[in-house]
Amino acid sequence: MKKATLFLLAGATALNACKSTETKSKIETKNGEVKVKSNGPLVSEAQTKEIAEPLKQSLKYPVTRKVDQTDDYFGTKISDPYRWLEDQYSQETAAWVEEQNKVTFGYLEQIPFRNKIKDRLTQLWNYEKMGAPFKKGNHYYFYKNDGLQNQAVLYRQTSLNGQPEVFIDPNKLSADGTTSLSGFKFSKNNKYMAYGTSGGGSDWNTWYVMDVATKKPLEDKLEWIKFSGAAWQGDGFYYSRYDAPKDKALSNKNEFHKIYFHKIGTPQSADKLVYEDKTKPLLNFSAQTTEDERFLLIYGSEGTSGGTLAYKDLKDPKGKINWLVTTYESEYNVIENLGDKLLIHTNKNAPNYKIVLMDPKKPQEANWKTIVPESGNVLTGVTMVGGRIMATYLKDAASQVLVFDVNGKKLNELEFPTIGTVAGFAGDKNDKETFYTFTSFTYPTTVYRYDIDNNKSELFWKPKLDVNPNAYETKQVFYTSKDGTRVPMFIVHKQGLKMDGQNPTYLYAYGGFNISLTPSFSAVNLLWLENGGVYAMPNLRGGGEYGEKWHKGGMTPNKQNVFDDFIAAGEYLKKEGYTSTEKLAISGRSNGGLLVGATMTQRPDLAKVAFPGVGVLDMLRFHKFTIGWAWVPEYGSSDKEDQFKNLYKFSPLHNIKEGVAYPATMVTTADHDDRVVPSHSFKFISELQAKGGGTNPYLIRVDVKAGHGAGKPTSLQIQEWADIWSFAYYNMGVDPYAGK
Repeated sequence: MKKATLFLLAGATALNACKSTETKSKIETKNGEVKVKSNGPLVSEAQTKEIAEPLKQSLKYPVTRKVDQTDDYFGTKISDPYRWLEDQYSQETAAWVEEQNKVTFGYLEQIPFRNKIKDRLTQLWNYEKMGAPFKKGNHYYFYKNDGLQNQAVLYRQTSLNGQPEVFIDPNKLSADGTTSLSGFKFSKNNKYMAYGTSGGGSDWNTWYVMDVATKKPLEDKLEWIKFSGAAWQGDGFYYSRYDAPKDKALSNKNEFHKIYFHKIGTPQSADKLVYEDKTKPLLNFSAQTTEDERFLLIYGSEGTSGGTLAYKDLKDPKGKINWLVTTYESEYNVIENLGDKLLIHTNKNAPNYKIVLMDPKKPQEANWKTIVPESGNVLTGVTMVGGRIMATYLKDAASQVLVFDVNGKKLNELEFPTIGTVAGFAGDKNDKETFYTFTSFTYPTTVYRYDIDNNKSELFWKPKLDVNPNAYETKQVFYTSKDGTRVPMFIVHKQGLKMDGQNPTYLYAYGGFNISLTPSFSAVNLLWLENGGVYAMPNLRGGGEYGEKWHKGGMTPNKQNVFDDFIAAGEYLKKEGYTSTEKLAISGRSNGGLLVGATMTQRPDLAKVAFPGVGVLDMLRFHKFTIGWAWVPEYGSSDKEDQFKNLYKFSPLHNIKEGVAYPATMVTTADHDDRVVPSHSFKFISELQAKGGGTNPYLIRVDVKAGHGAGKPTSLQIQEWADIWSFAYYNMGVDPYAGK
């Protein structure tokens, strides 16, 4: 387990993902052949008002109580009348959520084609999905979802052609499918497996231990774990946790992360504290052991990028924890050890990353040996399997994979069917094979086997899905942002699209936390495409598509660049004839929810529809809840005067103006979201309903027993996306099934 995952959810296209490695991976769907039937022409412009106007006129929002709450930020008085909604545990907040949901679902239920969209989504979703296998001991393990299972099932088999047996079925962990498998790790001798579960999408995990041979769980149960994997050493493992919260576990600030060692067969109360920092409550720590269990590695972070690194030689009885890196300026991820040295993936003095060999006894940069130097493409991921370095790069936001030996000699470059995204390459030092997945916008996730000794890839498994990639066109364009920066964008649509400015267009982006958006298949997006819609995904600054320089171009104090990039993408789509304001929807989740909130308040005329999903919308108070403090390096903090002024300029909650007609808006959030607490969304929609002018609807949709996104059951995902597409079509004045 490398540095803890504290960043905000980026994946709107990575739906119903099948995991393929021992830690959660971002893989998803699959491939097929056949043809997609066109659903016919869209309704004409003349019919637009006729479709959506009746519901808009009948909307009556709940009255949201206001309180007299004012804060003073360096002489600037800021009113916060909906502060009471920050208490998601109060009966009044629960009643408010219930009333808001009544209005929202009452509106959605009257959309005449909503059930048809849900039925079609269910059809598209219902196909077998498989993740990349990996071998442990005498078994191959892999995730598979038969089609509509709420959670993917972990299987194993004794050979690649063997009979699969269920190893863990998360669908049996809860009656409603809302408990998910959040991660797992096998012991070195493959006798045990530690695994974590999450209930209702929460970041809080409970970890257990299973006897691998019998598949029986042991009595071990570890609670209050967040942002942690399991790093095995002998008969136990290292993990990270917080103290048990005294109350309000889903909203209170997370402080004093600690690393413990758990010995199999003992109670959690007997676990040994390995590392903590009593002087700095706002740090996170994670542990990793090398494959040979020679070294313990400890990562420290104060945000979501950059961090410290320490090691301990576990074979030295007198070994102590020694810090190799003590600043938070760069990334250091240990790939493996080569004897007594560490192979490290880092962006220290290499914004696009490189691979170096470090002697932990002489850790100074001057003593490093460069194994794979920095290149013009971003080195996003590295694994070591079978004595080979599997290096995944981003080239204009699409995957490129190079294979090196341990000395950095290039041995191979993998070839793929089209521009897309690759993931996988799990394995151990002595393995002779590894597996990976490939996906693109119209190419469902397909599994490949890679023969290490012969440098050869072969198709291992592909899904049977009724989609013809040749029916669609995927292009990458480059447009110019406000300050002249050249920004890439993927655009997907049916072949022969008529460029008359009347195509329903869904513009989705993220722009933050060094996270890259890359091509991937989604059954959800296929529904939009088959109905003549355009899917557009720009790679905004703030992301990792072009390395750390691109990332810093969109983080504090430069966050406005991200919104400018997004606005320019929308203007490009209209200028080039893809769409118009009346047919454009903007969408983003988490940090992308902030993106949409800032865009719609800065440019309410840009789009007809807006979907701020699980968004960071109150930029003055985000750092006061759960793990929000970790985003301060990305955004800044209202506790500092210069950063407060910058945040206040774009904070969506604080930039809603009286009487302005904003896009038709459906905010989405969930009651168990303890990454971005739902009060962001609650306060934002309250302000929007109170101040927003015009006749567009301003609604909030609150999921129950769901969180920030990870582990969300299929049934809830299908219903949510049916509602999103219905809301978009309806407010664009489009009936996708007219005349059917």
